Amino acid sequence: MANSSVDAMGAPLTRSRRGRAIRRRGTGGGRLTSLLGHRMLTAVPLLLVVSSFNFLLLSLTPGDAARQILGARGTPDQYEALRRQLGLDLPVHEQYWHWLSHAVSGDFGDSITNGSPVLESIVSRVPVTMSLIGCSLLVSVVAGVSLGVFSAVRGGVIGRAVDALALLSWALPVFWVGSVLVVVFAVKLEWFPALGYVPFTESPQDWARSLVLPVTALSLGSVAAVLKQTRESVLDVLGSEYIRMAAANGVSRSSLIYRHALKNAAIPVVTVLGIQTVGLLGGTVLIENVFSVPGLGSLVVGSALAHDIPTVQAVAVFFTVMVIVVNLAVDVAYGLLNPRVSAA
Repeated sequence: MANSSVDAMGAPLTRSRRGRAIRRRGTGGGRLTSLLGHRMLTAVPLLLVVSSFNFLLLSLTPGDAARQILGARGTPDQYEALRRQLGLDLPVHEQYWHWLSHAVSGDFGDSITNGSPVLESIVSRVPVTMSLIGCSLLVSVVAGVSLGVFSAVRGGVIGRAVDALALLSWALPVFWVGSVLVVVFAVKLEWFPALGYVPFTESPQDWARSLVLPVTALSLGSVAAVLKQTRESVLDVLGSEYIRMAAANGVSRSSLIYRHALKNAAIPVVTVLGIQTVGLLGGTVLIENVFSVPGLGSLVVGSALAHDIPTVQAVAVFFTVMVIVVNLAVDVAYGLLNPRVSAA
């Protein structure tokens, strides 16, 4: 337990200084609580807007689930009867209210196409999508920050070459990169499987092998974005006056880079990481279909084609919640990196 009678430098606290220190610690906790409360309050209208807008867009698409289930051989009477059974003959606002009134209690209904509970389908596929996003984010942080620092410190021809490769990687479409990786590393070299996913609980080694190509394709653009931002931020900090003064006072080069420059350059990098994490959610929709990975992305595409509104709605709500959580994590990271940044 920390000694409350001394400050961070080990100096004894007077009565007034101890009071100010306690108030500062209390203010930090209260600020985090206020931030969490504010985010939860703003999340409710955001979820309502996203779910209602998504429901409206799905209702405007040509065709419906009844026609998809019956196919071309269904008679008009069968079609109308199935529409009534599925509740598709009701006005759109009544359909949405019926869905919303059940969703607030955690009941997202049953899939129109296969009759299974939507929540079970989502829960079974979340680990797959989270594996893709988690591994891609880890690769983005490690490779992007390392190469960004290297490019900023090294400079010269090699530094500019790394910067140019980052720009090239950023411009490449995700689905094209995935297709090329399959042709080269799965079909030609046979190093990794071209399609499918192996759960971690079955075989950690095969799980890792099944994720190499999808994660590489998904994280390439994020690595480039983090690399560029890290390089620019580190260059800005290294050119600042206090870094030059520290260097003049004999602070070592490694200490300048890793203890001072990198920490002060972290806030814009965290911002980019938050944006890239949200982008990875959308990228999984493409990557999971390219590599036949059974995650939420492939689920939402198949459900949208089948007009399975309950499933698409639930996945949209899940992705919206993930975006809210990512933004909250970024705000908390701001406060940890620089307490002067207002959490409000």
